[in-house]
Amino acid sequence: MPISKELKAAILGLTREEKDKLLLRLINKHKDLQEQLIFQLLEDGQTLPERRDDLRNKMDRFYKLDPDSSGWLMTDMRRLHAEITYHVKITKDKYGEVELVLYLLNECFEKQLPYVQKYTSKTDGLAEYIAKRTEAILKKLTKLHPDIQFEFLEDVNHLLERVYAYAPAPYAKQLGLPKRMDIR
Repeated sequence: MPISKELKAAILGLTREEKDKLLLRLINKHKDLQEQLIFQLLEDGQTLPERRDDLRNKMDRFYKLDPDSSGWLMTDMRRLHAEITYHVKITKDKYGEVELVLYLLNECFEKQLPYVQKYTSKTDGLAEYIAKRTEAILKKLTKLHPDIQFEFLEDVNHLLERVYAYAPAPYAKQLGLPKRMDIR
């Protein structure tokens, strides 16, 4: 909701001390804003590699566990994807988003292949999820600079190869995903 001109003028008319008090009260109520300010002001944006590594380590620990079913695997992948999304919301890390989602998807095939190897009614949800995540990350990748796209080319093509070789293939065809990606 936009601030009215009258309210804006009244806020700007407050003393510095009153503004500081009000600002701190507002920040206290918004966890995401606090995280953004910690990243920008306290960490000076320098902790980006560590934050990416933390997420990658979480994924590595996750993929060492046996999920019991493709449904549980998908649930956990969604949770990890939500953490990646939160990371991007806090850090504005577009490069990291592509890198981490590609890692999440490729590692699924690498470490949990039995759950995505064949298309069955049990793997249907996970297969669809992987195909849709692949489609979404390809769209984000194409918005990046061609030099950056080139850095991900091998991982993307490896992912597309697997998507078409295993359970997500019917959804990949339905979504019109390319079998290979080239940089233009």
